[in-house]
Amino acid sequence: MELDFYKRLAKALAAEFGESCEVLVHDLTGGDPEHTIVAIENGHVSQRQTGDGPSRVALEAMQEPHPETLQDRSGYLLKTHDGRIVKSSTVYIRNDRGGIDGIFCVNYDITNLLMAQKAVGSLLSHGEEPPKAPASIPQNVNELLDDLIEQSVEKVGKPVALMNKDDKIAAIRFLNDAGAFLVTKSGDKVSKYFGISKYTLYSYIDASKNL
Repeated sequence: MELDFYKRLAKALAAEFGESCEVLVHDLTGGDPEHTIVAIENGHVSQRQTGDGPSRVALEAMQEPHPETLQDRSGYLLKTHDGRIVKSSTVYIRNDRGGIDGIFCVNYDITNLLMAQKAVGSLLSHGEEPPKAPASIPQNVNELLDDLIEQSVEKVGKPVALMNKDDKIAAIRFLNDAGAFLVTKSGDKVSKYFGISKYTLYSYIDASKNL
């Protein structure tokens, strides 16, 4: 088995992705199952070195009676003995007969990334699921009325085209409670938006007071 290519590939990937990226090559043809690592870059991630023994995946490959059934694996998580979390990928190096002569492994230490993710998540968390967009600051009363109308629709939970009478009464109640009708000519705009007459609007306002 020609290992030179895989050794050079390991060196290149480790250089590309930095010291958190461990890349190693197992040779399963040497007849010594206790010493399968023939190349390793950034071995400090798992605290291993050249000449060390196989991982679980290497042992499984060596004892598998039907190696052709083994599939490459990508993006699974492992934990080092000192508790670091690594994202791993395994590629089997096969011979012309389909047997497994070696294994190419990439282990990326994501421990610090997970800690950063948790810290950012804690800062952004506000106890609401799903998160809502921040409310805008209106520049004038017309924008304020538009915002209130949008909020009334969100509160009902369906577009105006799908609202029945009770839905519209609920929306009107929200607007009334929010003081929307204190805005000059708000009745005209609200009536038009909900597709009702002003007479109906006033009847809905009265009905909402009795809810």
